[in-house]
Amino acid sequence: MHELKRAIIMAAGKGTRLHPVTLKTPKPLVPVNGTPMIETIITALHQNGIHEIYVVVGYLKEQFAFLEEEYPGLRLIENPWYDTCNNISSLYVAREHMEDAVILDGDQILSDPAILHRAFERSGYSCIWTDTHTDEWLLSVDGEGIVDGCSRTGGSGGWQLFSLSRWNSGDARRLKGHLELEFEEKRNRQIYWDDVALFCHPEDYRLGVYPISPGQLQEIDSLEELIRADASYENYLEGNT
Repeated sequence: MHELKRAIIMAAGKGTRLHPVTLKTPKPLVPVNGTPMIETIITALHQNGIHEIYVVVGYLKEQFAFLEEEYPGLRLIENPWYDTCNNISSLYVAREHMEDAVILDGDQILSDPAILHRAFERSGYSCIWTDTHTDEWLLSVDGEGIVDGCSRTGGSGGWQLFSLSRWNSGDARRLKGHLELEFEEKRNRQIYWDDVALFCHPEDYRLGVYPISPGQLQEIDSLEELIRADASYENYLEGNT
């Protein structure tokens, strides 16, 4: 068994799908029912005894400064490529901190700290099983529970991937090397960092899935989803700011 020791939270993106809400506020700092999304994650990490936290920032980076003051053990890492590269660049700048780490997107609402349990058997993703169609990335597993495929276009009858993954020290060192290969040598900078293990070098990993239930973790990908989570944003949908 392995144990989580640290966390990397990706918070550098522009959050354009939440315009106009994110024109002046970075998406992870958008309050939902009074609490910025990223703080639901930080609180849950603390409740699991994880205080070594790295937050990768870029867009409107100065607005995250208060986190270092409010949460001892939290450190900001700047991504200078946030507006020209995909999020592979965000994990690249945090690649020295991936061993025994949980990697999450900062624009999620985490309502059940239990899904950040520290003990884990193998590297892998938190997922929800879906029998119905989804457009989200969908993982398939073999008879031993090892990921043996991923569909970027979704489907049904599979494990819907969420932006919460665990990485043991061996896989993290392997991922670091692959990140450097793709980002530095191949200059493959318009991909998601998840592509590195799932599509670029799948033969080098034996990833698992960690089942979660609907409601434990919520990804906010559109203004409509934000409104469903917090009705106070309805005026933005009507075009009033």
